Amino acid sequence: MDWLQAIVLGLVQGLTEFLPISSSAHLRVVSTLGWGTDAGASFTAVTQIGTELAVLIYYARTIGPLVGTWFKGLVSAEARRTEQYRTAWYVIVGSVPITILGVLFQDQIKTSLRNLWITATVMIVFAVILAVSDEVGKQLRAKLTLKDSVVMGCAQALALIPGVSRSGGTLTAGMFLNLERKAATDYSFLLALPAVFGAGIFSIKDIGDTTGPGPHPSAAQMIVATVIAFAVGYATIAWLLRYVAKHSYSIFVWYRIVLGSVLMVLLATNTIPAT
Repeated sequence: MDWLQAIVLGLVQGLTEFLPISSSAHLRVVSTLGWGTDAGASFTAVTQIGTELAVLIYYARTIGPLVGTWFKGLVSAEARRTEQYRTAWYVIVGSVPITILGVLFQDQIKTSLRNLWITATVMIVFAVILAVSDEVGKQLRAKLTLKDSVVMGCAQALALIPGVSRSGGTLTAGMFLNLERKAATDYSFLLALPAVFGAGIFSIKDIGDTTGPGPHPSAAQMIVATVIAFAVGYATIAWLLRYVAKHSYSIFVWYRIVLGSVLMVLLATNTIPAT
């Protein structure tokens, strides 16, 4: 991997991680179109640490009390009756599906599921599902329930397939559950923290491994890409929260459809390789 690729992919990660358009798909597509090779699942997982650090800082005033109340709740009945204690458990419960599936299908996540035909197809399919959820969702509730955490956690697990989108999956599920857009977005950000940090830390060992295919980024390039992803991701969080408070997801729906269609044309004409 050269330095330009590391910088560009860091920017792409920061820009797309929190939007319902799939950051893993964009890293896959941009690295293939620009450099003719897939940056790999490990590169994606590690740079996502940068964007999740942005979530930690942006939501520090929310996350700190959640963690503190959860620990208090282990010994305090009063703490267990608070909304913060329940929300902390919702994040833990919602993280279970992606953790289990991530371990069970770790080999496929790094290989067969990164086929661009799959990416293009799910980009379009989940654009339609997002559009339907945005249309039928009544936005009646701001508070989550245990059922919400389970359903949205299962939806997040689908993001193991590049093209689905972690935020897209959880936001879509949230809309079907009649949650307000901002409430669904806030929970989506919090829900991603355990899974993304876990996957990133697990994948750090693969950086510098030159035995397999790929551009093989150096440790320095990974650090720079991750720092860029952090800075750009922080700005993206602020923008997205303002946007969803007043707008539908239609702009992301059409973007996904256009990108998925373009990918299919490029693949059908052998302009880019599928694997």
